[in-house]
Amino acid sequence: MQTRPTLVIGATGKTGSRVANILDQKGVPVRRGSRGAAIPFDWDKPETWAAALDSVSRAYVTYFPDIAVPGAVDKVEALAASAKSAGVERLVMLTGRGEHHARSGEEAVRASGVDYTLVRSAWFAQNFSEGYLRDPVLEGVLPMPGGNVLEPIIDIDDIADVAAAALTEDGHSSELYEVTGPRLMTFTQMAEELGRAIGRPIQHIPISFEDFRAGVAQAAGPDIADVFEAIARETLDGRNAHLTDGVERALGRKPRDFAEFAAKAARAGAWSRAA
Repeated sequence: MQTRPTLVIGATGKTGSRVANILDQKGVPVRRGSRGAAIPFDWDKPETWAAALDSVSRAYVTYFPDIAVPGAVDKVEALAASAKSAGVERLVMLTGRGEHHARSGEEAVRASGVDYTLVRSAWFAQNFSEGYLRDPVLEGVLPMPGGNVLEPIIDIDDIADVAAAALTEDGHSSELYEVTGPRLMTFTQMAEELGRAIGRPIQHIPISFEDFRAGVAQAAGPDIADVFEAIARETLDGRNAHLTDGVERALGRKPRDFAEFAAKAARAGAWSRAA
């Protein structure tokens, strides 16, 4: 049993909150890394890093909103060096499939001298239930660029399970787990599955990358919109239209299907007006 705490960076975010909760359930001491935590962690304030890393055994590393943010790779490299100096035993880092910034961040962690596990993820299913696309789904539409590109969309619960395993178990050292869902889907097919789960039609509306940026800007602000537009332009070109076995290699089971995600989220009230 680990006695030193595990730092979860981004513990209030989609994946970090889930990872922290799983570690709690396993009885692993968790240090929740966020700006408002008792021991704060702030990517923009490196002076907070030493205290957050003090006495930490392992750390989950995720950069909000994405490692494609200008300067993020340099910060990840600096954090990895700080982790080595602090005696952290393993870094488990989440990145995105098909993003050149993500590859640079992965290389920074590999070169740090700290043991590592890399989790390279497909598009999040929860973007439709917890993120900037929830409101359009509530209105009965799924406005996305990329045409009929195929995406092996993944349930974040699978990502959290993989990360938690890498943080608490042996056998994950120096591994790269590229994680996807179990099938390739178009955004039209995703809209149809969401409609079945919610009980009313959801229509995929093909839009331009410029219109995609405008929608994200309205929901999350122009800076995040710039980053997400760049990621969409880079990755929604078919490069990620293949399945991988990362979830199965890490956990010994198949990943959850998108239909299972949608049904569970609907039951939990993800698309109720009061949510």
